[in-house]
Amino acid sequence: MHITFRQLRLFLALADSGSVSAAAKAMHVTQPTASMQLKEVTQSVGAPLFEFVGKKFYLTDLGKELAVTARTVAQTWDAFEQNVDAVKGFSRGKLKVAVVSTAKYFMPRLVGSFCKQYPQIDVSLEILNRDGVVQRLRENLDDLYIMSMPPVDMDLSDEVFMANPIVVIAATSDALSKAKRVTLDALAQRRFIFREKGSGTRMAADQYFRKMRFKPDVRLELGSNEAVKESVAGGLGIGVVSRHALHGLKKEHGVSVIELDGFPLPSAWHIVHPASKKLSPLAVAFKQHLLKQAPRYELK
Repeated sequence: MHITFRQLRLFLALADSGSVSAAAKAMHVTQPTASMQLKEVTQSVGAPLFEFVGKKFYLTDLGKELAVTARTVAQTWDAFEQNVDAVKGFSRGKLKVAVVSTAKYFMPRLVGSFCKQYPQIDVSLEILNRDGVVQRLRENLDDLYIMSMPPVDMDLSDEVFMANPIVVIAATSDALSKAKRVTLDALAQRRFIFREKGSGTRMAADQYFRKMRFKPDVRLELGSNEAVKESVAGGLGIGVVSRHALHGLKKEHGVSVIELDGFPLPSAWHIVHPASKKLSPLAVAFKQHLLKQAPRYELK
């Protein structure tokens, strides 16, 4: 079997994009050239690696296995290149980081300060909901992952680097916003607006309410902090969000933090990656940067 390293990268680009034209663009070749190279890869393996049903792309089981192999080879080569660059002072390199959506309130600044230190570094920042980040973690698609509730069924390297307090918010015009202290019993008749099931914020809130044997009346489940805040500001109910979603403030855009018993809930931001994964020098440098710089972004 003879497959070149460049052909492996092309196949990996196809697996990631699901499109021959997108893979060709990523590898800076024409689409006919990409099609020819992918045909050669399939012929070399001697079995189908992918198929198109209608216009939809699917990898065969053997294709999925080759994609995993190609990714491992590519990551190993990238790590070697970064070792060389580290000797030269990180003159170039690529870093891929996947973060849950609530981390978007502080991660771009941390990435920005890292890029100022290493201006020739290319950073890819994937911002997804928790399920999306966990899926990328399971497939080992990135160097590092930032989330508040790491999966418990994986063997992970896991370091906490910053607090992530969870708060309850109401419309600023709501009497709850002016109360000095609110009990859970006072919320029994209130409607709640939550993040979607599976989000770290939702998981933390659900765990606490179960512990307190309190069953919130859920009016809406929304996929973003902005949607939760706007719905609360519009008087549709009370919400549960990370204080980072309020930029650390007590009031923001028509919503205010409620002084509710038991809140803020203690939570934290984690840097994780598979325990068996050997981090590249660049990933190690970025991880150290997060641990060192995170105190500057702690909420007061």
